[in-house]
Amino acid sequence: MKWRKNCLWLCILLAVTLSACSDMFDTHPYDVNFKGETGINNRQMAEIERRFADRDTLRIAFISDTHLWMSDARDEVADINHRADIDFVIHCGDLTDTGTTKEYEWSRDILGGLRYPFVALVGNHDFLGTGDQAYNVMYGAMDFSFIAARVKFVCLNTNATEYDYMAAVPNFDFMEEEFTKDSARFDRTVIVMHAPPYSDQFNNNVCKAFRRYLDFFPGLMCCVYGHNHSDKVDEIYGDGLLFYGIDCAQHRNYRIMTITPDGYEMEQIRY
Repeated sequence: MKWRKNCLWLCILLAVTLSACSDMFDTHPYDVNFKGETGINNRQMAEIERRFADRDTLRIAFISDTHLWMSDARDEVADINHRADIDFVIHCGDLTDTGTTKEYEWSRDILGGLRYPFVALVGNHDFLGTGDQAYNVMYGAMDFSFIAARVKFVCLNTNATEYDYMAAVPNFDFMEEEFTKDSARFDRTVIVMHAPPYSDQFNNNVCKAFRRYLDFFPGLMCCVYGHNHSDKVDEIYGDGLLFYGIDCAQHRNYRIMTITPDGYEMEQIRY
């Protein structure tokens, strides 16, 4: 009986010790075990399409590269929320700095404070560790599209370096499908990406082919990107197609695109 009592006390002691030490152990930073909302983009895109199917004018806030500048990102969200003229928000990628589970949660919770629907692209920093898996769980597919006010927004993963150029990035098959998919519902197109052509992350071996593919999108209006941490408007290919670079949160500015039946305007907003 004595050995049973000793065994019992040993078990109790072990349980108490493990309980006391529990704070010393944490989950792995890249465990992709999220608390809270996941599958964000599909729900948000459905809401955007529902609200704005019959509109003829849109106002979209483009933001990018919030990284771990959380105070600046909160201020950016607050500035957008103070406006009464925004329809939805597009984040052009680099939601995180190192792609950890916690960073994804922090970024999601900040963007979740928006009073408007939003979608988010994947950036190269969002791939680090198991970040690509984390993005798939929290946001969804890396190439996606949605339609609002007869404008198709085609959002592309252009972070080829993160795959060591071993994957179809940009995904030309996806782009081909989007030329005609739901063609009765849209007349114009806006292309959104994280890394632009001729940047360090883009597969620059296919830059010319990428430009050729863009010509097949009906009514192509412009391209929008992040990554470079600068507000810039440029004809990357020198042929009249404008590429708008969206600045990072730390520089405290973003852009609003107003789309009307007659065209569009881009406005830089400082906060």
